[in-house]
Amino acid sequence: MLAVALVAAGSAAAAALAWSLFEAQWVELEELELPLAGLPAELDGLRIIHLSDFHLGKLSLNGLALERALRWAETRDADLVAITGDLLARRRGEPALEQAVGRLARRGPVFAVLGNHDVGESRDPFSRPADTNVAKEAGAVLLADSSVTIELRGVCVQVAGAEPVTAVRGRVRPEELADPKAAFRILLCHYPQVVDLLPPGAFQLVLAGHTHGGQICVPYPGGKLRLEHLGAPYWEGVYRRPTATLYVSRGLGTSFVPLRFLARPQATELILRRA
Repeated sequence: MLAVALVAAGSAAAAALAWSLFEAQWVELEELELPLAGLPAELDGLRIIHLSDFHLGKLSLNGLALERALRWAETRDADLVAITGDLLARRRGEPALEQAVGRLARRGPVFAVLGNHDVGESRDPFSRPADTNVAKEAGAVLLADSSVTIELRGVCVQVAGAEPVTAVRGRVRPEELADPKAAFRILLCHYPQVVDLLPPGAFQLVLAGHTHGGQICVPYPGGKLRLEHLGAPYWEGVYRRPTATLYVSRGLGTSFVPLRFLARPQATELILRRA
């Protein structure tokens, strides 16, 4: 009886492992309409490709997941691309990052911020700061407590980005970046909780990543226990807050273990709508 139980447990564990490896590269390609109060009429229908958490360079399926997202993004008619950090897990991933950003930049403007792994602020002992010039030289606008204002559809749109070290240490002041002359303002930050630090109206839309949707989740009646970043206030999807509307991506890559369970990798095209 014990032998049968052990065989059954081993089979279940093997099946779970196989599924988790499969899920790690089973990318959800999502088109999401996002109503926003105060969106200028000219920007109704504005399309933003949101990607996050590549974690390139480690032994994983992260490169395969990113490639699937890139092929999909290249078929979309997006107005801009936003990348919210953790681009690299190891420096050997830099050539893949350069190629990915270059492909995206050929489709339109690409804006990116770094994440904690990019600057070596993580529990991973092998993480090293990334060469940020890789993304810039490939065509991305890399934002680190800085912003740019561009014209889209005849309207001034500001895209700002928070630097991860100041964000994680609570010193970020993204509201100081807000351009009051811009008709619409977007903030990129690797950490979703930045939305709680904003005064109302500074930015209308905040895009973030970091949590991987929990990466490995254990279901229970009425929910699931998310093992990555236990206790995170924002896991995935849309959150309406008095300060701004927040969208959190589950990201494309994995950290620590090359597995996902009930938290598929994700690439999203946000279609902004007037509320």
